[in-house]
Amino acid sequence: MINTLLVLLTGVAAGALNAIGGGGTFVALPALVAFGLPPVTANALSRVALVPGAVASAWVYRRELTPVGGASTKALTVVSMVGGGVGAGLLMALPASSFDAAAPWLLATATLILAFGRRLPQALSALLGRPVSMSSRAVLIGQFFLAIYGGYFGGAVGITMLALWSIGLGLDAAASNPMRVVQLAAVFLSAGILFLFASDILSAPLILAAMLIGAVVGGWAGAHLARRLSAALLRGIILAIAVIMTVLYFLRG
Repeated sequence: MINTLLVLLTGVAAGALNAIGGGGTFVALPALVAFGLPPVTANALSRVALVPGAVASAWVYRRELTPVGGASTKALTVVSMVGGGVGAGLLMALPASSFDAAAPWLLATATLILAFGRRLPQALSALLGRPVSMSSRAVLIGQFFLAIYGGYFGGAVGITMLALWSIGLGLDAAASNPMRVVQLAAVFLSAGILFLFASDILSAPLILAAMLIGAVVGGWAGAHLARRLSAALLRGIILAIAVIMTVLYFLRG
């Protein structure tokens, strides 16, 4: 009973973190491993359990979406779902060691870009003598590869999305947060569907149900909280989460 309650609270924390700034997978995955699940099973189960919470957050944000460059929301979402499915397939077929080793460095790069990303477009424009702006095709290609990473490992994929949009398009992290949540939901949804039928996560139904319920509560509450925060405070929270996740990933490695 106590373990189930702890899983439920972990789900609340993970769902809220994903809604506010990202990092929910890093909370959910180690907790599930600590409760005795094999790492690959824990990875798959956390992705499935966080889907409803991400969808709940996306529903809260549905009227606040900021376009990502010239790419339409529909095209971006389709690409996220396809990439998430591809990444989930890779997780089922390949060992996770390569992505696990790369995750701290990817997150560190994303954190630096988030910290200085608002200045980088202007600096690059001055250096190149022309504006820096990703084409819609480049945005979709970049999103596809990030979605593959999100389906395979998932850790900090939302933070990395914000970093890509910041450096490539000069988008503000706080203004882009609703779109990040929607795309995170798309990635988790397609990956979760595959994991639900192709992995052994149903061997732990109580853990899955507890984390799923907690993630819905956390995702809904976290999204409403994030909407009430100022842009500067939300940027600060996102950056703080990125820094903490980077340090924890390196310590974990």
